Amino acid sequence: MKRILLATAIILAMCGQVGAQQNPADAPATKEDIQRYMQIVHSQEMAEKIMDAMSKPLHQMLHEQYLRSKDKLPADFEVRMNRRLDEYSKDIPWGEILASTVPVYQKHLTKGDVDALVAFYSTPTGQKLLKEMPQILAESMQNMMPVMRKHLDTLNERMQVDIQAMLKESDSKSGKTGAQTNN
Repeated sequence: MKRILLATAIILAMCGQVGAQQNPADAPATKEDIQRYMQIVHSQEMAEKIMDAMSKPLHQMLHEQYLRSKDKLPADFEVRMNRRLDEYSKDIPWGEILASTVPVYQKHLTKGDVDALVAFYSTPTGQKLLKEMPQILAESMQNMMPVMRKHLDTLNERMQVDIQAMLKESDSKSGKTGAQTNN
């Protein structure tokens, strides 16, 4: 009797595993699933809008770079770099870039995941989020840049101190003096 119950339990457990594996929502997302998702979220248009929204902070960063180093840069640096940035932005091959991400989405999302995302982004709230996202990202970037710049400046200062300390340590181990290392 115990053997029959054990065999039945094993068979039921295997049937449960087979049933779970056969759930279509758990199947890997296909290339077509991901393309459908990318279409509903307007991936290429979104990428272009995000790039446009990020353009203003990028131009501001170029301006600040110019102001910090204007004595070392040509007078037309800012104009030329802004033009180059704008040209680069227009030449980005979004279709090719997005196509290269399809396998990444397939790796991380199931068919059920993609179906749920498509369902959400098909709603008015999902479409509103898509519409507002470029501006949200642009404003977020503007707010983040001063914080990031501050921390990057601090990191850079710390790294310079560490580099100088390592150079001194290396010089002392090799027996060089300050005058010898500058030659």
